[in-house]
Amino acid sequence: MKTTSERIAEAARDILVGEGSEAVTMRRVADAVGITAMAIYKHYPNRQALLRTVVDRTFQDLAASWGHRVAGGDWEDRVFGLLDDFLDFALGAPHLYTYLMTERRELARRFPDDFATGDSLAFGHLVILVEEGMRAGHLREDDPLEVTLALTSSVQGLVQLHLGGRIGLPEEEFRALCRRTAGRVLNGVRA
Repeated sequence: MKTTSERIAEAARDILVGEGSEAVTMRRVADAVGITAMAIYKHYPNRQALLRTVVDRTFQDLAASWGHRVAGGDWEDRVFGLLDDFLDFALGAPHLYTYLMTERRELARRFPDDFATGDSLAFGHLVILVEEGMRAGHLREDDPLEVTLALTSSVQGLVQLHLGGRIGLPEEEFRALCRRTAGRVLNGVRA
């Protein structure tokens, strides 16, 4: 049985996924849970704290679930498996993706410091693969964080354009475009 605090966070996440961050109000969340808006404040001091809990749990879930698609595959298959995990998330939950990755928000992780310390759990999967690729000779020696940023930022840019209606491709063709783009970037950093 879920605690009231967990039910509140789950309701906030559901609203965020369905409608975006602006739709997450204490009143809406309370109505979804079946409690009064004032009762939420026993669990979360404010909206930002509630959303921060949603963000932290979502990143933990992503970190736990990403990277298993081709866990036993070769190095490049695992890199592209992470790309597929990322696209599943970004295209499957665009409001949540936008809130986590592009909206300004309190305590958002910042490059490079939060990424260097491993605080960016989802990004960390690819950093580990980049470091492995450098050790194995797939990639030339360079700053692993910056190489990872180069690999991710091009695809994130494409996702933003796609979500904004600027790329008019069906999903499968869009995914193929992302794969080709990531491949081009990857080719640029190969050993």
